[in-house]
Order: sequence, then structure tokens, then C-alpha cells
Amino acid sequence: MDSKLSKGLERTYIFCIFAFLYVPIAIIIMYSFNAAKSNVVFSGFTLDWYTKLFSDEDVITALVNSLTIATISTIISAIIGTLGAIGLKRHKFKGKGIISLLVYIPIVIPEIIMGVSLLILFSTLQIDLGIFTLVLAHTTFCTPFVLINVKSRLAGLDLSIEDAAMDLGASKLTVFRTITFPMILPAVFSGAMLAFALSLDDIIINIFLSGPASTTLPIKIFSMLKFGLSPEINALCTIMLVTTFAFLILSQVIKIKREK
Repeated sequence: MDSKLSKGLERTYIFCIFAFLYVPIAIIIMYSFNAAKSNVVFSGFTLDWYTKLFSDEDVITALVNSLTIATISTIISAIIGTLGAIGLKRHKFKGKGIISLLVYIPIVIPEIIMGVSLLILFSTLQIDLGIFTLVLAHTTFCTPFVLINVKSRLAGLDLSIEDAAMDLGASKLTVFRTITFPMILPAVFSGAMLAFALSLDDIIINIFLSGPASTTLPIKIFSMLKFGLSPEINALCTIMLVTTFAFLILSQVIKIKREK
């Protein structure tokens, strides 16, 4: 009896957690197809709000800016994060412990502090705010996620395979190219997709560091909210959700296939 009650409570708890997380998302998606402007009553199915969005040049520009920033910063983060993880995991040098600790700073500090500090830095260096500053900022806070992901994967690798290859005459570069990199690639890819999702959704740093011609999609949504919650906002949020979920699902599928 106690076992059945415990399982029932556990299932109820899990259901409540998932409902709390995903019901609001489902409501946003549902009302993005609502024929009425009201978010209270669903009066019929329509794609008019999506048509209206894609005919809005400001929205298209914001979407292109967001995808451009997320793509470039993800590529740079993946390269720096992977090399950093290998350096911290495989090599010994002075200050390694301090650097390993500093890696976590962009993750743990509030984004508003990072935004203000980077704004001061770029202002001091007299760098105009725009796509370039946003890419640098997004690379800064995305790189640790890739680094930590790859570093944890490196910790689980069997070094005997690499040692055996080197004993057979393979160079370090060959071992890395043919053995190490293929084994850590799922971690690199999943970390990169996480970085992409974080970059695409960011708003706080974007507010501080975006210029007049570099408005991103989250900023566009935020500015539209000043005039009330409309179906266009629901449609924009749905587009961002679908894009983010698609990349996260893709990263998991590739990771599973690589690990088989």
C-alpha cells in the first residue's frame, strides 16, 4: 500500500512539474494560430499572423541578425571551447587551477553584470556597438558551456587506445585526428547546439550591446510587448521555440548515433 502511494505521489509530482514547464509553451503555440487578437478565447485556426510576420521587414532583419550572431558565436565557441578543454584536461601548466575556476565565471555571474562590464570595455576601446560586439559577447558566455561539455567527455575516454596508436608509430596529430576528435565530436556538437540555443534566446546582453542596426529577435519581441500581448508575439515565440527545439533534438540525435 505504501509502495503504491509512493509511486502515485511520484507520478503526480512529475506530472505537475512537466505541466508547469510545458503547458504555458503549449498555450503560446496554440494562440499563435488564433484567428482573434485576444489571448483569452480561441475563435478559430489561422496562419495570418505568421504571414503578417514574414511580411514585416523589421522582423525579418531581427531574425537574420539573431541567426547570424548565434551561428558565428557558436562556431567560435566550439573551436575555443574544444581547444580549451583539451588544454585543461591533457596538459599541466602553472595557473591551471585558477584558469579552470575562471571558466565558470561567465556562467555563474548575472548576465546584467556581464552586459555592463562588456559595455564599459567596448566604450573604453571606442568600438561601435553592433553585430561585432554581440558576437564577441555571445562567444564569451557560450564558450564555457562547450568547454565543460567537452572536458567531461575527455575525462571518460580510454587513454589506452591513444597510447596503442602512438606505440604503433602514429603522431600526436594523427591520433587526435583519427581517434580523439571522433570520440569527443558528440560532446562538441551537443555543446555547440546548447551555445546556439543560449545565443538565440539571449536578451539582457543584447539590450546592452546592440546597435541601431543590430536589433535581435528577443529585443524585437520585448519591444512589441510594450503594446500588449498580441498573436504576432505568440507567433514569434513559436518560431524561436521550434528553432531552438529543432537544434537541440538534432544535437541529441547526432550524439546518439555517434555513440552507437
